[in-house]
Order: sequence, then C-alpha cells, then structure tokens
Amino acid sequence: MTHDHDLVLRPTAAQTAAALAPPPGRTGGDLVVETLRGLGATTVFGLPGQHALAMFDAVRRSDLRFVGLRVENNTGFAADAYGRITGEAAPLLLSTGPGALTSLAALQEAAAASAPVLAISSQIPVAGLGGGRHGYLHELKDQQASVRDIVKSVHTVRAASQIPSAVAAAWESALTAPHGPVWVEIPEDVLRAETLLPQVTGVDATPPELPPRPELTALAAHLLTGAERPVIVAGGGVVRADAAGKLKQLAERLDAPVVTTYGGKGAFSWTHPLSLQSWVEDRHVTDFLEDADVLLVVGSGLGELSSNYHTFAPRGRIVQIEADLGKLESNHPALGIHADARLALQALLETVGPREDTDAPNRVREVLTKVRTRIDAQDLGAEQELLASIRAALPDRSPSFWDMTILAYWAWAGFDARRPNTMHSAQGAGGLGYAFPAALGAAVAEPGTPVLAVSGDGGAMYGVAELAAARQYGLDVTWLIVDDGGYGILREYMTDAFGETAGTELTRPDFVALAESFGVPAVRTTPATLTADLRKALAAPGPSVVVLPAVLRMFAPTHQ
Repeated sequence: MTHDHDLVLRPTAAQTAAALAPPPGRTGGDLVVETLRGLGATTVFGLPGQHALAMFDAVRRSDLRFVGLRVENNTGFAADAYGRITGEAAPLLLSTGPGALTSLAALQEAAAASAPVLAISSQIPVAGLGGGRHGYLHELKDQQASVRDIVKSVHTVRAASQIPSAVAAAWESALTAPHGPVWVEIPEDVLRAETLLPQVTGVDATPPELPPRPELTALAAHLLTGAERPVIVAGGGVVRADAAGKLKQLAERLDAPVVTTYGGKGAFSWTHPLSLQSWVEDRHVTDFLEDADVLLVVGSGLGELSSNYHTFAPRGRIVQIEADLGKLESNHPALGIHADARLALQALLETVGPREDTDAPNRVREVLTKVRTRIDAQDLGAEQELLASIRAALPDRSPSFWDMTILAYWAWAGFDARRPNTMHSAQGAGGLGYAFPAALGAAVAEPGTPVLAVSGDGGAMYGVAELAAARQYGLDVTWLIVDDGGYGILREYMTDAFGETAGTELTRPDFVALAESFGVPAVRTTPATLTADLRKALAAPGPSVVVLPAVLRMFAPTHQ
C-alpha cells in the first residue's frame, strides 16, 4: 500500500535544467552584483570608467543603491565613512589605471582607520596581463603592485567562475578584525562576457572572531587587579569593536583613569570622573601615563600622536590589546594580546578582581587642571570658543568629519564627541580633502541625520566638485569651511621651523558664491554668529555651506 507521504515528486531533468538555466544577457558584472547582494550589500559607491562599464550596467539593473561622486579619491572617502558608520563592508567600484590609482589615498586612510572598504577594480583584458607592454588603454605593468602595500588583501579574477568566490573572500577579509580595505581585480573582458553560470545565491562570508588567549587575559587580569596606579589608553579599536560599554565597566571596576586617543574619541565619556579626555599631546597627560605601574592599552598601537610624538617613556608594565598584529608591541614591549577589543575586554571583565581607589578622580582632576592652565596661558580663547560653538550647534547623534586643518587639530584633543563613532578625521594617514566627501558617505549611511564636515580653505578645494554630488543626492551635510587664506597648519609649521613660509598662501574662490552656483545654500558667518548659523544649516534638509573667515593658532606642543 502506498501512502501519500511516500509520494515524492522529483523534478525531471528538463525541469532541473530549466531552473538552473541563467536568464539571458547576464555578464560577469552581474556575478559581481549578485554576489554583493547575497552578502548583504545595499549600497555601492563608484565612478564609471570604460573597462568597468559592465559592472555599472549590472548595478543599473539591480536594486542596489548607487552613489557616484566626481573623483575616485573622494568616492573612496565616502565609502570609508559609510563603512565606519555602518560597520558593513562598503563596495567601491573603480575602473582600471587612472581610476584605480586615484583612489589610493582614500584606501590608505581606510587602512589606517580600519574602515571596511571593498574596492572592486576592472583590469585590462586577460590577454594583456602578465607585465608585457600591449598598449591597452589604462595599462599598468602590475596594477596590483600599486595597492598591495595599502590594502589588507588582494583578490585576482581571471575567469567568471572565480568572481563569486573572490568577492566573498574579500568581503570576509574586510570585516575580519581589524577591519580594513581590500582589493578585487577583474579584467574587462571577464566583466563583459556573457556568463552561463547560475545566479549567485546563498553567499556565506562570515568573518572569524579573534578571541584572546585565556592565559594572557588571566595574567593581564592579575596585573590589573594588583596594580597601585592602573591607567587605560583607549584607541580606535574600541570604537571599531563597539566596545565602549565594556570599557566603561572595566574602568569602573578597576577605578582606572582612561584617556582616549584621537581615533578613540567617544569611547569613554568626556565627563566621567575617571576621564582624562583626549589630551594625549599634553606633557601632563604623558607624565601621568608614564607614572602608571600597569598601563592597559586597548585598540591602539601607541603611534606618533598617541605617544606624544614618541616621547612617551613608560616606567610600568604595559598590557596591549590589539587586533592588528603589526601594531602589537611595535613601539613598546608589552604583554601583547592579539584580539578583538570587545572580546578581550569581556574576558578581562570575567577574570579581573575589583579594586578601589577613591583618589583616582582627584588625580584625574589635577591633571586636567594642569592641562587647562597650560592652554589658558597661551591666549587661545578664540579657538576654544569656536569649538564650543560647534559643539553647541551639533546634535549629539550627528557624526562630524574633520579635515587636516587647525580647527581639527584642536578638535582631536579638545572636542567632546559625546558618543562613540561620531567623530572622524583623516589623522590616520593625514591626507587633505577627507571631511566633505566622507560626510557625504555618512549621510548615505544614516539618512535623515544631519552630518557636519569641517575643512580649511585649502582642504576644501579638494572636494568642491562634490557639491554637485551632494546636491544630486540631496544629502544632509553641512560643510563648515574655515577660510584663512592658505594651508594654515603648514603655515605655522614652516614659520616655527624655518622662519618663513613657502607654498602655503592660496588664491581661493568666493566659497559662498561657488556653493550657490551648485544650487547649495551658503552663508558667510562670524565667530559670534557661528552657533546660530550652524544650527540653522544643520536643521535644513539637503546640503549647505557655512564659511567662516578666520586665522587660527595652534596650542604650543609639549614634545620638543
């Protein structure tokens, strides 16, 4: 007797073949798009080029959101910010040769800041690969050689069947701690050729976790529990790992003061009684760190800025938690723990014993008072008032992006980010032009949230073309341009070092008129009206520009 549940209707061979047969007209570009969709991407950044047109055509026929800026480097900055804000890999579509090369400064910043950017570049046809000089448009002897020293990993495709695996592997690499930019390279003819491969489904690229070794966290917990003067340095790795909450728990359990690096801004509350804020370039803070008998460094390599230009000379024991193996003990001997900051802090919370130090807040206040006294003695009230005006105008939830300009140098140390992952700058690689295009990427990531970009007039000239992109996509970005007539910070550096300047003074446009020519509202402001003008601009939908004519000064360094 046959029961209903014994009847299995199996597809015929013809039905199976029909199901697997791909829709007509699909190309290698479609395989790229299908893989990205399968991985969870919803948005791609890019700039079309002749060799990459098949990718862009596939994007056009998909439901991916395309955001196109006007310069590849700016497009890379936008993808960088999207990756920082969302924690997702940001696809960046590029063309061969000049297009690919123009993105490199942005990829360097993404690498320095651990921003997950998935760069997918076209290449000359397969027949031209290998280093010969065939005369193809955009030809380079070895395009990969130009990026290999910058990105985390390079993934090469030479046939359509390799596309899904290469893109998935790159995605996983970008999101494996530490996050960072990766590179996929696909020849033009592979992108253009029709493919008979089935549609890409079920892509899995789950990044592996990076847990700490238990014997190392056990020793670290023992050192911290028994310390007399423990101090914590929190870097960008805490922000990237979304570990601010665990940092706060550990600091309070240990009664340990916390200083954040510039990349770690917002990882620890500015107003917490244990907060040394971000004055890592101040000698009083450097002395305090040197006096710690156990210094816990989380998510920082103690690089140039975080070590007060390598003048930091610790006398105690260092415990360093770092996901980037290259940064581990690169500047100071330490108990090195190669791990994701969140997982390592959790392990310490599970093993560290409580300690009580009622005097710690007093020692923190004493250091901050010394810092404030030093700054106040330099007659720099105007610069501090500008930071206060920006802070008063900027909603707490709004991210801000700062270019390499004097006001940004002030903000690194003296601006209260208030929340993790809301203050970003190009201090990782130090290139000009980051703020405005990055702010556009953040606005794409968080529609409806006003975003602030801060540039000097020199840095602003790198991004003026993106006023068109801001207008085209209606992005809620307010661009504050501090117009001091040149490269202000370089003017100070050269004057201090050589007595005169060279190449720092600039002819610049009327930024208000220039913005208005793009259809972007603009206003010229003053220090007295800055808060009101910024509030109005940030509250209005779409892009806006606020221009502040002002010559600012930096606070005196303490490392010389």
